[in-house]
Order: sequence, then structure tokens, then C-alpha cells
Amino acid sequence: MKSAWELALEKTGGAIEELSQEKKDKIAEIDSICKSKLAEIEITYDSKLKNAGSLEELEQLKQDMAVEKASVKSKAERDKETVRSS
Repeated sequence: MKSAWELALEKTGGAIEELSQEKKDKIAEIDSICKSKLAEIEITYDSKLKNAGSLEELEQLKQDMAVEKASVKSKAERDKETVRSS
């Protein structure tokens, strides 16, 4: 029985290129930086959320935090894709 990964390879018509150790290290570094930035966002917004004066302010802060996190994750994915394709 074939794994889902093997079936996906058959459907796409090719093997997945092996990444060099240098590329793997660079991707790991990007992941580490991303995690650090996400933690920084959490810490920054934690006190703001605790000090929110109204429900509207709380919801706005949560939305702002989500947007910042999405931006960081998106940039990390773009950077990793750049490394993979280079």
C-alpha cells in the first residue's frame, strides 16, 4: 500500500528535490527568527490586552495581533520559498 506522499508524487509527476544542508540550515534559521518574532508579538500584546479598557478595544487589539502574526508567518514562508528555489 502506498503512502499519501507517494500518491501525491505520482499525481504531480516527479520527485521532490532534496535540499542541501546549507538550505536546510537557512530554513531552520528562518523558522527560528519567525518563532522569536511571534513570541515578541505575544509578549507585546499580552500587557495591552490585559489593560484594554473596553470590549471594542480588546477586539481591536486581538485583530491587530492576528494581522501582525499573519504578516510574520507570510514573510517567513516567502523567505523559505526563496531559499528552496535558489
